[in-house]
Amino acid sequence: MNRRHLLATAPLLPMLAVTRAGAAEPVQALDWANRARYAAANATDKALPADRRRVVFMGDSITENWARPEHDGAFFPTHGFIGRGISGQTTSQMLLRFTPDVLDLAPRAVHILAGTNDVAENGGTYDPALTHDNLAAMALLARAAGMKVFIGSVPPARDVYWRKSVGDPTERILALNAWIAGFCRDQGHTYIDYWPVLADANKGLQAELGLDPVHPNRAGYLAMGPVALKALAGI
Repeated sequence: MNRRHLLATAPLLPMLAVTRAGAAEPVQALDWANRARYAAANATDKALPADRRRVVFMGDSITENWARPEHDGAFFPTHGFIGRGISGQTTSQMLLRFTPDVLDLAPRAVHILAGTNDVAENGGTYDPALTHDNLAAMALLARAAGMKVFIGSVPPARDVYWRKSVGDPTERILALNAWIAGFCRDQGHTYIDYWPVLADANKGLQAELGLDPVHPNRAGYLAMGPVALKALAGI
């Protein structure tokens, strides 16, 4: 990771997180990455038996929503998974909170599902190299801590509706997923491809599996669950 990209992880941006509905949630001005969000939960979860914190899922709203009762709320506790998703976050923000939200919990593995908000330009003009560096840095930190690394494909999305200026992000997503797959192959990590169960013939999120063009609904998460469990078997 070069100096330019390290400095770019903390840009001077409005302290806002975009919600699923496109509204904005204020974030503490001195906590751009929202490291405080899970502070209380982390203090509790550190004391859990190892089998109840086998895998930490790091991500954005797609990960955060997965644990909601109306979607598939039993999925995480049933399998010893811990959710650490925050709506609207980019990979730069996730990297800054990776230590308290993943490393300090000492799981056996981390599942990273990130990139939608980078592509959507929540953190400014999309820079693929910066996104690659952030994902690589998270993977490096996890490996150094003795964790196995699993990186999911960025789910299909034809319309990032809260930022229409981006246009159709499909080509960006496909290119990012190709990079993730190659990175995992080269580094010995596991790439989890959710596209076969989520994408329609036009490379978008299947309408019956989405709350909107970006976020899975309950049916979408029920389709994703077996894919994750197959990859994470034995952890």
